Amino acid sequence: MDARAAETAAQHGYDLSHHHARAMQASDFKEFDRILAMDRSHLEALREMAPKTTTAAIELFLPTYAPECGLSDVPDPYYGGAEGFENVLSLIEDGCRSLLGELTAAKG
Repeated sequence: MDARAAETAAQHGYDLSHHHARAMQASDFKEFDRILAMDRSHLEALREMAPKTTTAAIELFLPTYAPECGLSDVPDPYYGGAEGFENVLSLIEDGCRSLLGELTAAKG
């Protein structure tokens, strides 16, 4: 993980020290109800690798859960400054609040 991402997260109370990325596995399309892509290239790759029998919803995160931001892709802050990481965190928090609300409402 980029140190700036970890630092930005920590400044907002998130401990990402146990976070580890991994590649998607075929079993993920059976195990999870929804799979969220952060950008259109990932969405396309996920749809290509998904088994035809999958029932998982494969969605683009921002337009689905934070449409008010007006973006399709979560921007990559890697080549910019700290403000890019702040912006990305804010976008993800907005989308996650919406997703959590949807999941909570569905659960009843």
